[in-house]
Amino acid sequence: MGAAIRSDCESDPAVCHLKGSFCHRAPPHTQCRSLLKVPTILAERPLLAPIAESADLAGHPKKKRGPKPKAIVEFPEVSGEEWVDPPSFPEALALHMRRHGDSCNHLHRAIIGPGDKTDRKTIQTWATGVKAPGTIESLAVLSRIERRYRLPEGYFQAKLDRTGRATARPAIAALTASERRKLAWHLPGDFSKRPKREREEILAWVRSVIIEGATEYRRFQREATQQRFSLRFSDNSSVHAGATDGNMAGCRDAPLHLRDEVHSLIAFKTSTLAPSGLLRQGMWGEETASQKLEHVGLMFGAICSPPHGDVRGFGVPADRLCLAMLLFPSVWDWYLHWREERRGFYTSWEVNMLDFALSLAREKTGWMRQHPDLADALRPVDDLISADEIDEACKDWDAVCDRFIIYALNRKKDVQRVAKVHRDPFEPILPILEAESPVGEYRKITEEILVRMPSARRHPKAAAEAARAFLMLRFGLHLGLRQKNLRQLRFCVRGGRHSSEKQLEKLKCGELRWNDLSGGWEVFIPAVAFKNASSSFFGRKPYRLLLPDLGRLYEFIDLYLRRDRQILLGGADDPKTFFVKSAKLTTKDAAYSQVGFYDAWRLAIQRYGIFNPYTGQGAIKGLLPHGPHNVRDVLATHVLKKTGSYEQAGYAIQDSPEIVAKHYGRFFPHDKSALAAVVLNEAWQI
Repeated sequence: MGAAIRSDCESDPAVCHLKGSFCHRAPPHTQCRSLLKVPTILAERPLLAPIAESADLAGHPKKKRGPKPKAIVEFPEVSGEEWVDPPSFPEALALHMRRHGDSCNHLHRAIIGPGDKTDRKTIQTWATGVKAPGTIESLAVLSRIERRYRLPEGYFQAKLDRTGRATARPAIAALTASERRKLAWHLPGDFSKRPKREREEILAWVRSVIIEGATEYRRFQREATQQRFSLRFSDNSSVHAGATDGNMAGCRDAPLHLRDEVHSLIAFKTSTLAPSGLLRQGMWGEETASQKLEHVGLMFGAICSPPHGDVRGFGVPADRLCLAMLLFPSVWDWYLHWREERRGFYTSWEVNMLDFALSLAREKTGWMRQHPDLADALRPVDDLISADEIDEACKDWDAVCDRFIIYALNRKKDVQRVAKVHRDPFEPILPILEAESPVGEYRKITEEILVRMPSARRHPKAAAEAARAFLMLRFGLHLGLRQKNLRQLRFCVRGGRHSSEKQLEKLKCGELRWNDLSGGWEVFIPAVAFKNASSSFFGRKPYRLLLPDLGRLYEFIDLYLRRDRQILLGGADDPKTFFVKSAKLTTKDAAYSQVGFYDAWRLAIQRYGIFNPYTGQGAIKGLLPHGPHNVRDVLATHVLKKTGSYEQAGYAIQDSPEIVAKHYGRFFPHDKSALAAVVLNEAWQI
């Protein structure tokens, strides 16, 4: 090219005044203008080689250099190398691409059509494990890869983390968002492709067995909890905090005078020393006080509910409610019949309520007996309490208490004679209790969690929740603690300064700590933290147990404390407990409540414990959702089957042999005979 460029062109389209240059192609003006935009001094550039006019005019494209692209075939040949099926999706995809001689680029050209959105880099991120397919389009691409490599249908999908259910969502789009979240986890990957009748069958099974629990008691409980009629006793105390958990949402506030009476009763029964001038027999802990608050709220809530509503209460105005009503037989007759009509029969719940009322009216130590001024709050209620009865109560309070005691004792005997067991505590875990090794059977659930543990890199929160579920169940199996002690367990990291026994006694909770002498994680709980602190099992000595380093337990304790617990906390305040909730932006307290911990345990059983015939996942056939208390049944039954000793079974769950025999041990005659046969058969092996 010349050294300078002129901005004007001749009218002749074939010639432009570039110094010493000629434009060979028309239209020249385009080339001239493009050259004008280039600021580089053309004189400094070497002259371009002349263009072959004959080839250019002929219109033949230039040939691309390099090897020709590999031909695309529908089913590529497989290399003869031996291979082992890898457990993870990225490894499996990379292996089969290598076996079939596919690069990411060639595989993309072979399976992706013009309208598809999946690009070459997406397949590359799958093979390297940076990302994983989760959308409907991505799963469809996986099916094409399976077909190309002649793999079984669903081969790659089975290796994916089951943290989302994109394939099932279109088929359940009509359901509410909360129900979709609950159901989608338990639906098969090809759910939307199945016939409508089969989809309905799967949904019915998941709702009945996994979500609801499939027992008669669970169905009754679900229907009963949909009607909120209980009274709430608002207070800032810790006792009330436990009583008004999520299950109290939607309840009504109790009237002020009834609230004051109940708080006086709670203070009387929970204070360290009995108030001056009053006598007391026994005292309540926080858990017992919370339970009594809930039961009193249910009773008065039923009494003041409208008679023509869903609850079918008595309809007493709220301003006429008072604790003195509990001493009138007519009130109890109505309430007991109401309970029978609602449930269909009597249970031990009614017996416990009568015992509670009897303790209030007991001579010398009953709280109501020592407060005759409670009669001042009584008001007449048609067909329930007359004005004459109120006058008599104001004149002779002791006589009213004496008559009620006689009535309540007789009524208690009547109810006990016909009471039935509505909730069989063993029913949800029968497949485990009937196994030869109940603990070994329950252990399968923890192993299922490890097998299906999501990737911590791609799904950090889901992996943290799975690790928490694993540790919950493992701690339950090793410690046999009640829910409260497990839920309130604190921790001290390795090398940290652990809490003293006096500090833990004041907090009434235990601590997980590293024992340097034993070289392992130890659980230390003062005796006062237990519900049965006065039991002969403790003898006022603390509970101490060194956790075994088995089944990757120590590995996950360290990971949980170092990484997972912080992920679960997010930005919420640290409650200093070992187990914490999955905090959200609106979470104020990450500590588990009684209901929250039960739900977390139940959710782990739903996801990993119950065998699902439609997905092939889950550890145990016939298992039903249950809470942490059932682990105590598993431990006690396991020890009984192995030793036949109720005393040793009590050691496993920190309780007495009598309590084990009455509440926990499932030790049938055939179990006893089998245990004796082991000893007797040894004589034949000599």
